[in-house]
Amino acid sequence: MAWNEPGGGNKDPWSGKNGGDQGPPDLDEVVRKLQEKLGGLFGGNKPGGPTGGGGLNLPGASLGARGVGLVIAVLVLIWLATGIYIVGPAERGVVLRFGKYLDTTDPGPHWIIPFPIETVEKVNVDEVSTFSHEAAMLTKDENIVDVELTIQSLIQDPAQYLFQDQNPGRSLKDATETVVRKTIGGSKLDFILTDGRESIETTIIGRVQELMDLYKTGLKVTSVNMQPAKPPEQVKEAFDDAIKAREDKQRSENQAEAYSNQILPQARGEAARITADAKAYRDKVIAESQGEAARFTSVLTAYQKAPGVTRERLYLDTMEQVFSGTNKVLLDVKKGGNSLLYLPLDQLMKQRQDAASTAVSPPPTVAAEPDLRVAAPRPVERDRRAR
Repeated sequence: MAWNEPGGGNKDPWSGKNGGDQGPPDLDEVVRKLQEKLGGLFGGNKPGGPTGGGGLNLPGASLGARGVGLVIAVLVLIWLATGIYIVGPAERGVVLRFGKYLDTTDPGPHWIIPFPIETVEKVNVDEVSTFSHEAAMLTKDENIVDVELTIQSLIQDPAQYLFQDQNPGRSLKDATETVVRKTIGGSKLDFILTDGRESIETTIIGRVQELMDLYKTGLKVTSVNMQPAKPPEQVKEAFDDAIKAREDKQRSENQAEAYSNQILPQARGEAARITADAKAYRDKVIAESQGEAARFTSVLTAYQKAPGVTRERLYLDTMEQVFSGTNKVLLDVKKGGNSLLYLPLDQLMKQRQDAASTAVSPPPTVAAEPDLRVAAPRPVERDRRAR
């Protein structure tokens, strides 16, 4: 049975406890009750007080307004305090005002106008990002080589990193692949496999950084580590043989250079010694010639003063020089003498020369010279035919 049917009783849901027919609640009454509750909360008069149930107490209403203002002030302070933020040592703060870039802050405490007016995004600028790239590439001399390298980068400009490029990491990888293929394609295989790795790494770093600055990615390439390039597996043995031959060539060149460094100083020293000997011989000959010329000049002067004496002196000196190198002994015997004198002067002189040549330090004592004087020769009778 419906609530409004006859005989169903008073079941009006809007009715009170007494079951009287009443309309919807009065809006003024609801507002009044709310004011009374707020007044009681902040020190106002409670319902049923001296002012009567339906009146408003003006002092209580004033205290309630003050409480609301105090709450609003506290809420504002809390809201302003939410704008304080701290940037770490390895971070940079990017401040946005209504989503637009405003400023970049350094490490330390800072304050911004709280959300939703300004926001801040922290970016770690000391974190190093690393990725590897490996591919088979064609060299300048039309050979295929497998290249593997590792690229490290960090964030240099946080604002550009966040807003200028949609995906800076992807841009870095694409730029690296482009630069590596261009660099390897412009180099010969021997240069890549031997001593060209450092040069290639330097070239790749410079070219990739140029592209990163052009794209405004905010990234900085710190290092490129290139692994030793390898030929394809199908031709690896041939490349190994070529590398061994190149190493043998280098070893032979090193040995030749070492031999050259050993021989050349000896040859230079020998040449210097020969030159010094030649200069000494030259000085010796010149000095002897000058001495001979001076001696001849002095002899000439003496000859001009005493020709006979000088001539006799020259003769005796010449005979002394001539007979000093012979072991013959000449005796001047008067004609008609029949005596025979035998004295082994040559043997005595030879013994004296041997003793002088074999003497060592300390100097030998000088032996007494044999007395070469002989007594008057006795006449020797000739063949006695009487016998």
